[in-house]
Amino acid sequence: MNTLKKTLALAAAIAALALSACGGGGGGSGNANNQGSNTTGWNATPDWTPRGSGSATGNSSLPATGDNTVAVHVDSMVAGINMLRVSIQVCVPGTQSMPQCVTLDNMLVDTGSTGVRIAARAIPTLAPLLLTQVGAVDDTSGAAPIVECMPFASGYTWGSVKRADITIGSKTASNLPIQVYSDGAFGTPNDCSNYGANLGDVFAGINGIIGIDNFATDSGDAVTTAIPGNYYYCVSQNACTSTRMLASKEVKNPVVAFATDNNGTIIRLPAVPAGGQASVTGQLVFGIGTQQNNVLPANPTILAVDKYGLFTTQYQGQVLTSSAIDSGTNSYAFPDDTIPTGPNDWYTPTSTLNLSATMEATDGSGKPVDMPFSIVNAMSLATSGNYALNNAGSYFSSRKHSMFLWGLPFFYGRDIYTATSSVKAGNQTGPFVAF
Repeated sequence: MNTLKKTLALAAAIAALALSACGGGGGGSGNANNQGSNTTGWNATPDWTPRGSGSATGNSSLPATGDNTVAVHVDSMVAGINMLRVSIQVCVPGTQSMPQCVTLDNMLVDTGSTGVRIAARAIPTLAPLLLTQVGAVDDTSGAAPIVECMPFASGYTWGSVKRADITIGSKTASNLPIQVYSDGAFGTPNDCSNYGANLGDVFAGINGIIGIDNFATDSGDAVTTAIPGNYYYCVSQNACTSTRMLASKEVKNPVVAFATDNNGTIIRLPAVPAGGQASVTGQLVFGIGTQQNNVLPANPTILAVDKYGLFTTQYQGQVLTSSAIDSGTNSYAFPDDTIPTGPNDWYTPTSTLNLSATMEATDGSGKPVDMPFSIVNAMSLATSGNYALNNAGSYFSSRKHSMFLWGLPFFYGRDIYTATSSVKAGNQTGPFVAF
């Protein structure tokens, strides 16, 4: 697990948020062969053409719906720009009715992390009813509650591991290990708080995170190693011990637990104009190549990712090996000391910057892709009341880590495919990302 300190200041209305998890899932680097025909120099300007419809415009209707789709939104319901949200139902395992079920809005959709994480404040009456996860590998009693610290690029979440039935659209992941963070049940170890901001304290309007990256579980490393600042068993409020974990008891990607359409996801968002848009509605599609509405295009751009879901971005002479296409990050987040910054590390250039970077698989497979993108003064655009911005950027220090996060601005006007590790998606084998 990569360990990152706090990198982006978090404030209220227009904070820069980076939710790429500092670690990886169930392991296996996978092998995405036949990487498509796009090479360096390819014009990768966003141009979303809804499946089965006419010209591509920001106002085009969505592709055909089905039992494997659910609506996702970017709007003012969550404090902050480019926050992609979805609604879910959370139930005590084996139940499907009140008072043992709660519908939660404003769950952040995150392709940069694994698993369902819910703020305890969002489910105050339900949280005590959820089954407590026990049985950590190094717990000789087998009865101590399991608690997790999950580090992200902007901080961490700390809280109990429970089990719940999670329904997204018409799909249900039953008896799923989830994290209920900021529940106050156990004191935060220093190894965890060293990651920076407690995201449970600063998530304004977000009820939790739906992590749907390339992996089944959220820490392949913890299966073999007791990692400080990751999984713990807690015998009392202030006595938590690092532990190895059984993969079956780690916080789990809900999609892989679905009965069908469980080999990955697609996020489809329409294009937005350069000045932004007040709101956007798109689709979260479950499965890749499992139904007519989730088939890979004929010549996709495919990037194999490593066991942490990462690839390499080369930007102005910098080789940034910890790069991700991450819907939970609300900007293009990357290091460039030449661009002015404002509050919360937002880039604030005096005019539009037309930039480019090269994406490539870290293992050298496939062909590199030259990717153009634009950066504007996000602070100025945010005052217009537009919450969907395709050209917002924020600063990452390359001295602390080597990351380029292709955040939600990259998703507008594209279908972004996230394929699960070691499973077939169309003619490809995950883990990979494609567009």
